[in-house]
Amino acid sequence: MDTLDERVDIARDLLSAGITPADLEISPDLAAAPEGAVLAADLGLDFPDGLAPVPQAFDVVPPTDAALPRADVVVITWTVEEQDALADVFTQGFGRLKWYRYTRRFEEHYRPLIRKRAPAFAAGRLGSYFPVLLGDLKVLCMKSELHLNQDGIKTGAGTATLPVRDFFKQIIEEVRPRVIATIGTSGSVFANFPLGDVVVTRAAKFRCQKEFLNEEFNKQQFQSDWTLPLDRIEDAQTLMHRFTEQLREPPLGPPSTRFPFDGPLIEPPDNVPSVRIEQDARDMHEFHPILTTDYFEYGTSTNGLEIEGAAVEMGDAVLGLAVADLTEAGADHVPDWVVVRNMSDPQINGELPTKKFRLNPQTMWAVGYYEAYGYWTSVCGALTTWGLLAGISEAG
Repeated sequence: MDTLDERVDIARDLLSAGITPADLEISPDLAAAPEGAVLAADLGLDFPDGLAPVPQAFDVVPPTDAALPRADVVVITWTVEEQDALADVFTQGFGRLKWYRYTRRFEEHYRPLIRKRAPAFAAGRLGSYFPVLLGDLKVLCMKSELHLNQDGIKTGAGTATLPVRDFFKQIIEEVRPRVIATIGTSGSVFANFPLGDVVVTRAAKFRCQKEFLNEEFNKQQFQSDWTLPLDRIEDAQTLMHRFTEQLREPPLGPPSTRFPFDGPLIEPPDNVPSVRIEQDARDMHEFHPILTTDYFEYGTSTNGLEIEGAAVEMGDAVLGLAVADLTEAGADHVPDWVVVRNMSDPQINGELPTKKFRLNPQTMWAVGYYEAYGYWTSVCGALTTWGLLAGISEAG
């Protein structure tokens, strides 16, 4: 059995997973860092001619407090494994420690809004970035150190600071992108959206029950009316299918020999990743939103989250909120936006017990899946993002 407070702690642990001392440094020692963090892995991806992402390293490393470079599209992700996957797909030869650190306005504006145990506070920066060219499309890949669940300083009962809201607006002001995409891991809420599937939606909804329970934006839904360019999504799925073996689940049986069981172990079906899109009600109803929580939530066969949203995660609705702020303020530049979320944990069996026992197998399985499959499912998410961006590039 776990409490809401424990679910908040689980979320914070998962969002912080994989952070090394080098990740917290402004100028990391690359010679002492793990190779995978320095040189992006070669996944053997065979992109269509002219549509392979090409990293655009600067001749001179920009100052950390420099404004972000202009780009047509910003792609922002959140965790170490998600960043590794984004780097392996988009910035070949430049692993996450080679991305450029970004500290602009951190000390004067952001640090006072961040709790001292948050990763951003320890890292002393907002994030890191790397420019990429995809065809003629200028793409800025980013990794945020800020998180809805990690940063908040309590300001009242069910209210807290939300610095990532300002961060989104700062990105948009400096980069002036046509489109901004937030991507990463999520919990599946649909029984037929297994590990590796990727949800693409132009809507997001807050579903907070703890830190932000009483904020005015809680339970609000936001949407972007952008028409998704889908011509290269089939190509993205083809690239994703080469990683089906990495998404294989183990055969299962009882966890101890005390259970009467004669075997054999139950073999799961293969997970063949697909892109699930709400546009034109292809896989769910139109503008079916991602659900943003302030704790670790997951879909089960009995909690009905599929009725409310497309998947569950911890931050995307802040993008919708920030864009709504800009629209309301009459900003001279307001981008379109999209959410791309890969299923890192499948819908959990809701018949498993959650009460009366010290062990909560539902949460145990959801966390276990997330930890075991976060990277490879994020590769699928990054490839889906490539498919959308390739569509933008060809559309001109």
